[in-house]
Amino acid sequence: MEENQNENSNQELYEHYRIVADEGQNPLRVDKYLVNKIDVSRNKIQNASAAGNIFVNDKPVKSNHKIKAGDVISIVMAHPPKEIKLIPENIPIDIVYEDKDLIIVNKKAGMVVHPAYGHYSGTLINALLHHLKDLPKTKDGEVRPGLVHRIDKNTSGLLLVAKNEVAMNNLAAQFFNKTTHREYVALAWGRFEEEEGTITGHIGRNIKDRKVMQVFPAGDRGKSAVTHYKVLEDLGYVSLLRCRLETGRTHQIRIHLKYAGHPIFNDSEYGGDRILKGTLFSKYKQFVHNCFEVLPRQALHAKTLGFKHPSTGEYMHFDSDIPEDMSKAIEKWRHYIAYRQ
Repeated sequence: MEENQNENSNQELYEHYRIVADEGQNPLRVDKYLVNKIDVSRNKIQNASAAGNIFVNDKPVKSNHKIKAGDVISIVMAHPPKEIKLIPENIPIDIVYEDKDLIIVNKKAGMVVHPAYGHYSGTLINALLHHLKDLPKTKDGEVRPGLVHRIDKNTSGLLLVAKNEVAMNNLAAQFFNKTTHREYVALAWGRFEEEEGTITGHIGRNIKDRKVMQVFPAGDRGKSAVTHYKVLEDLGYVSLLRCRLETGRTHQIRIHLKYAGHPIFNDSEYGGDRILKGTLFSKYKQFVHNCFEVLPRQALHAKTLGFKHPSTGEYMHFDSDIPEDMSKAIEKWRHYIAYRQ
């Protein structure tokens, strides 16, 4: 009996297939077997093999390995978004690190990562296409930066992009296997009872509004998600947090903090753009609105990123400064709490 399982995540851009070979299966090269079983090119299968992403009975194999009846075949592949005509644009980007396999970008808030409906230009991918114009083209004549994770438009911080398909497959597998390290800094409403904690709850599309996500506590919908947090600073009515992602679901930190009763400061999609904690004094209300003006987006920054290099296997760690708009809002809260009467 054959089992075919495909897992896609909007945040981690990969495909995962698990297939159990039929009892009557004759010995056959695994790449030929997979081409027959899933709708994908042999070249893409071989790139996945080169990245060490094909497993038979939980052991990595080369593309010429012969499978037999009863074998469990598993493959993780980079899964590029559905194609929109990608146009290079000369847009300034902050490149933290670059080599032949990958680029680390410190994305500014307000920049969309990938072209989609309503955002066909001005995206990070448009900018990277211009930056990579001298990169050797793929067989179909295109240069295609490979996303293995994403950051929301109004979230700032570090983003990892692969420059070739083998690197993309390797990095996608690291995200799939949860071996990457990602930490965010967030300013959230309210004081936390515990200095450290973990927020869990399946995340899926909101039943009434597909543009936003929601938590399904019972786990009967959505996909499992785990966020670890630590309070870095208690600022009275808001808290400065470090959040570590164990999974990478769409809007994960934002919706998990809302679910925990602590929406991110000025997060308009999840209720953080209202005064949720504090006094009724008009001075306080004016102060909060001044903070909103200084930081006109959700107070969330992807600060650190760690992973193994796809070619060398060396562990790489990157850290970025909290951007100016978020730093100013934090300083305003520090000053307010220090001098409140």
